[in-house]
Amino acid sequence: MANYQESAREFEKRWQDYWRENDTYRTPNPGDADFDPLKKKKVILDMFPYPSGVGLHIGHPLGYIATDVKARFERMRGFNVLHSMGFDAFGLPAEQFAIQTGQHPRITTEANIENMLRQLQVIGLGHDPHRRFASTDVDYYKWTQWIFLQLFNSFYDPTVEWTGPHGKTVNGRARPIAELRGLLESGEWLLDEDGVPQPKSVIGDGTKAEGREIDRAIDRGRLAYVDEVPVNWCPMLGTVLSNEEVTNDGKSERGDYPVYKRPLKQWMLRITDYADRLVADLEGLDWPNGVVEMQKGWIGRSVGARVNFPVTRTDGGEDKIAVYTTRPDTIFGATYMVLAPEHPLVDALTTTDQKDAVAEYRKMVKLAGPVSSKDEASREKTGVFTGAMAINPVTGTEIPVWIADYVLMGYGTGAIMAVPAGDQRDFEFAHKFDLPIVATTQPSESWLRDNAPVDAGNLDADALLARYVVAPGDFKTAQTDIGATINSANDDISINGLSTPDAKAAIIEWMEAKNIGRGRVQYKLRDWLFSRQRYWGEPFPVLFDQETGQVHGVAEAALPVVLPEMTDFKPQSNEDPNSDPEPPLARAKEWMEVTGIVLSDGSVLPVDAAVGSTHTHDGKDYEVRAFRRDANSMPNWAGSCWYYLRYFDAHNDQAFASDAAAAYWANTTDDVGNAKPGAIDLYVGGAEHAVLHLLYSRFWHKVLFDLGYVGTPEPFQKLFNQGMITADAYTDARGVYVDIHDVEMRDVDGKKQPFNAKTDEKLITVPGKMGKRYKNGIPPEEICDQYTIDTFRTYEMYMGPLDSSKPWQSDAIVGMLRFLSNVWKVATQMERTSDVDGKIETLLHKTIAKVSKDIDELRHNTAIAALIELTNAMTRQNAVHDDHVKALALMVSPFAPHLGEELLSRMAKAEFGAKKSVIKFDWPVFDAEKAKDDEYEVPVQVNGKKRGSIMVAADADQATVEAMAKADENVARHLDGKQIVKMIYIAKPTPKLLNIVVKG
Repeated sequence: MANYQESAREFEKRWQDYWRENDTYRTPNPGDADFDPLKKKKVILDMFPYPSGVGLHIGHPLGYIATDVKARFERMRGFNVLHSMGFDAFGLPAEQFAIQTGQHPRITTEANIENMLRQLQVIGLGHDPHRRFASTDVDYYKWTQWIFLQLFNSFYDPTVEWTGPHGKTVNGRARPIAELRGLLESGEWLLDEDGVPQPKSVIGDGTKAEGREIDRAIDRGRLAYVDEVPVNWCPMLGTVLSNEEVTNDGKSERGDYPVYKRPLKQWMLRITDYADRLVADLEGLDWPNGVVEMQKGWIGRSVGARVNFPVTRTDGGEDKIAVYTTRPDTIFGATYMVLAPEHPLVDALTTTDQKDAVAEYRKMVKLAGPVSSKDEASREKTGVFTGAMAINPVTGTEIPVWIADYVLMGYGTGAIMAVPAGDQRDFEFAHKFDLPIVATTQPSESWLRDNAPVDAGNLDADALLARYVVAPGDFKTAQTDIGATINSANDDISINGLSTPDAKAAIIEWMEAKNIGRGRVQYKLRDWLFSRQRYWGEPFPVLFDQETGQVHGVAEAALPVVLPEMTDFKPQSNEDPNSDPEPPLARAKEWMEVTGIVLSDGSVLPVDAAVGSTHTHDGKDYEVRAFRRDANSMPNWAGSCWYYLRYFDAHNDQAFASDAAAAYWANTTDDVGNAKPGAIDLYVGGAEHAVLHLLYSRFWHKVLFDLGYVGTPEPFQKLFNQGMITADAYTDARGVYVDIHDVEMRDVDGKKQPFNAKTDEKLITVPGKMGKRYKNGIPPEEICDQYTIDTFRTYEMYMGPLDSSKPWQSDAIVGMLRFLSNVWKVATQMERTSDVDGKIETLLHKTIAKVSKDIDELRHNTAIAALIELTNAMTRQNAVHDDHVKALALMVSPFAPHLGEELLSRMAKAEFGAKKSVIKFDWPVFDAEKAKDDEYEVPVQVNGKKRGSIMVAADADQATVEAMAKADENVARHLDGKQIVKMIYIAKPTPKLLNIVVKG
């Protein structure tokens, strides 16, 4: 009979053909004839992959194989398992390739998908092909556009308390935007300092919207709204970039072009409204602690106050500079103010004699580009005085208003009250420009000693504190710790002596009473900038009225809004940082210009009729108006925000998923039936998505939850971050990477050394990642061809813990080939016996327990180790029992599915004929009684020191064990001539120890 490796070359291909022909991995949906409503579900997904033109290397499938093992295991345990994979296919790489070659990005994208699908199929993944899609499919992005319209047509009400479908109380809810009008008209909702509608009960004082201002307020209150905001503008790419697409040097990640900060009108998503829920709901999820903390840190919830500083404009009018501070207790130490260079009040406050200096400085900041957080701390402080003086509202003193690049318009209010004694940036700025420094928090004695000026080193503690109180600027740094408050009193209030928390509470209460400021919860999280000046992305389903500029959503009946066919995909690029975006879609003139009618719900239905004419729809006459589409497209994050929901009902053209499918697949419960907050049972992907993808998905999911489209408040119940497979790379003397296929390891003085096989040059080993740039990526099909597919799969799972990084070692894979060869030998070549070997039976049931628990907890490496131990034990027998071999084959099959199919089709022909696949077989049943050993090795101690060991039956009583111990030759020698005082026998849960206490 052929050996395993030779046999596998034939049967692996045969079984893959069989799976396709028999639709083995199709998963029934509610409503299908073969759907079993009594079956519990498991949704097991990988993060949406991008179909790169480079294809997969052996590091990529690590997580995919792990989820495939888990999905196969759960199927065999009787669950209805949803396991599929689509493609996050919109993205800049395909568009850049299209710009360079003229080839439409769809052609490139679809070719990349075909190549990746081929590679995924090679490694035997059991994905349901009927649930597959790409985010670039028109019938997929129709629903991305639909979800955007739900955001556009909703506002967030933080005052609503309601019970969700999961049976728990929720604070805050998205509501239909039409309901906001009544709240504004009644005065229940007012406009805050930024013109955003807020409940009066939340903000206290505000401005009541009147007349047409109500329409503008409604648009500003939407969860998807247009705003002019500072953005990262890259004129050479012709597009806005996210912070993550800008390097620490202020250059574009792609192309290394200069990036500038400038205000542009953009679509924004109001994710900040959900900040509290995004933090609170993390508690019910099974996520890595590190990811949870990163999410909390990114959201950055802080409690402080928003304070208004009165200021007089150059035209004589009165205004206020609003600041947000987490330390309102330090306001008595605010000795100057700083505005971001693009703050809207800069022009109004700049005096005539400072105009040139301010203009020059703003130009310099714009040309310099974004200040990275990495460089900001060490960067020399720059700024310029506007000439204006504001009033510190608690001291009544005038303080100068500056602009500086260390204050950003995108954070807080774009203005700060500078407290140089308590903030290092302000401290450095104050020193550079000779501004006052007033201490407001008493430092510890150790801080005073560590930061004392050189001429004060000999002062005692009291004298040192006295020096600090009057001259904090003499000390080395700002004092940022909390402590007792000092120098903080006026005629109405004193917070001196109070601790920082008490001082904060007292000053906020006083400022609210005086209408100076108000306590406020603030977040580091910013609203999501959602516009990109690109072709290859989802078109926005909106239309702008050409006469009024009013924005309308496209009527749902007119979805999808399909990208126009174009041949020039390049945004207008140049070197001018003041240039305006000219997205490629703007050149599709016929597509951009639309005639339509405004329906009663405010949406626009495009119609083919002349502007000004009348069009009848549903029995009503409407005036036909001229509209213009948005020339921007959505970012590639859009399609990856919700794709996991589309797997529920992937090709439904009436909804993103039917109610029945969504209710079934998203109903996650624990072992006793209690509802869990997350819809997806297991979600596996890289830690690089720990913040943004997960945060954005959670936000969209919560909006859909509020609006009643999903029944869980969270998308992903269990999150698992797989590690990386690393590999050595090799460079020549110039530092140029050499393709791994040209590297030859040669023996030099007893050690393996790398050489370039083409040039004979000795190479330099560079440990690190595997990837295209390092030329060390090996396609998985190469390894599969050499060692078999199942060997490749099993080796990747055996390399080490799934969540850790581990090096690829080509030599070590032979061990997995040997293991599977042994399984093949046991199943196909060893003689059978009807006798049940007790030791094998015991080991088998121990293995069933361990493998079941380990796969369940994604400890695949230790599960395989247990299977190797069982296989080795079976190979040492003269003959094996059919039941034992079948159980081994079943447990191996999630890791080596082709081998599993081949063995079960041979060993259990009748059962296989009925079930058609190993995934329909029942997982082996663990019997705790059979896992018990017949006898145990028991160490024997004399006065606490081991003197021997004995083998005792599992049911031996203590008297028998004691007699056996005393009869042991070595133990007897240590007992000779001594009096036994007592014997201590630890017998439960299994015999473990006998200690004989003697004297004499």
